[in-house]
Amino acid sequence: MSTADLSAIYRDYIACLNRQDWSELGRFVAPDVRHNGRAFGLAGYRAMLERDFATIPDLAFDIRLLVTEPPHVAALLGFRCSPRGTFLGLPVEGRTVTFTENVFYTFRDATIVDVRSIIDRGAIEEQIRDASHPA
Repeated sequence: MSTADLSAIYRDYIACLNRQDWSELGRFVAPDVRHNGRAFGLAGYRAMLERDFATIPDLAFDIRLLVTEPPHVAALLGFRCSPRGTFLGLPVEGRTVTFTENVFYTFRDATIVDVRSIIDRGAIEEQIRDASHPA
């Protein structure tokens, strides 16, 4: 698979997520996918995404940086959204927050088999702290 092909597949995957087109998720994610070292499987991965969208109705994935080196993809994803209630253990309570996620993917046969993800929780903590202590 070429770098251009892998980039196109990844962009299509992100578009699928943003459409919440769960019936198409299997085109991009392998049945035995792992997430942060845990065996999730496609059903578990889909359930995680569905929970994310239920908790964050305005969730949208914005690719800010994309690096492909087959069979790997590295992406910096940007978010500006309003999670309901507690998010990542933080009392966001519907406030709009902006943060990024660093994600590394491994592909096999044009599908994602492994995802390693780190969300910038510190950025959210800072925004919550600043909102509760105006200058």
